[in-house]
Amino acid sequence: MERSEAKGQIAEVAQAFGAQPFNLCNLPSALYNSIMFPALIGLTAAAAASAAGYQSMAPSAQWFGRTFAAGTRGSKQIALTYDDGPNDPHTLKLLDVLAKHSARATFFMIGRYVQQRPDIARAVAQAGHVIGNHTFTHPLLIFESEARTRSQLVDCHQALEDAVGEHSNLFRPPFGGRRPATLRIARELGLQTIMWNVTGYDWNAPPAAVIEKKVTRQMRGGDVILLHDGGHRSMGIDRAQTVLATDNLIQRYRDQAYEFVTVEDMLAVSRQLSAVS
Repeated sequence: MERSEAKGQIAEVAQAFGAQPFNLCNLPSALYNSIMFPALIGLTAAAAASAAGYQSMAPSAQWFGRTFAAGTRGSKQIALTYDDGPNDPHTLKLLDVLAKHSARATFFMIGRYVQQRPDIARAVAQAGHVIGNHTFTHPLLIFESEARTRSQLVDCHQALEDAVGEHSNLFRPPFGGRRPATLRIARELGLQTIMWNVTGYDWNAPPAAVIEKKVTRQMRGGDVILLHDGGHRSMGIDRAQTVLATDNLIQRYRDQAYEFVTVEDMLAVSRQLSAVS
């Protein structure tokens, strides 16, 4: 910003708040600089902090490192994903719905719940669905140390391995929160970070019709949909409305010739397209 332009804007703001007109151009340069430079530095710092905050939480943001949030726009593939399980009884009820429609999905599981109910985790794997890492206790990783972040991922991996054996290398950060160190540690552990581009906003268990409406408003093909079969606060969270919404959504989009795939399937297609282009 040019000095004369900046002075004019400050004068306009001052007048808008009832101050008498004055001409900053008449201020000595030293005084002008003492006013403007701290203000500009403060504004720049605030803008940078705001941008960093957005990048740490927005599902599609890529500043801090590459993540996978969606497939090819306009494609006929949809990836249903479920966070915070395994959860008794709603993960099992969800498996019944998916089986009814012969649809596959991806489940990002919390390690401590896997330890509590390894039988549910095994049922998910045996039904042909993909299981990913959602940390051991579901902390917001942007506030965790590097050592703590690594421990969360390793401990969840071990819980999954103990319960189901070999599983995917997919990882979803709780709340979507990540910073550069989060993604670097995930890469060092051989994990692929997965986000989403459509959310059902179902964590507070709204009616199924509300979940469906929110999802359908965001769809554009090649979507990764975020839903919840559990809750990070405790086992047993009621997800009956998410189960019902899933049933309705699958029927709606099957009627439109969409295919329900796992995130691994969608990633494979994206890699093939990238290799060709």
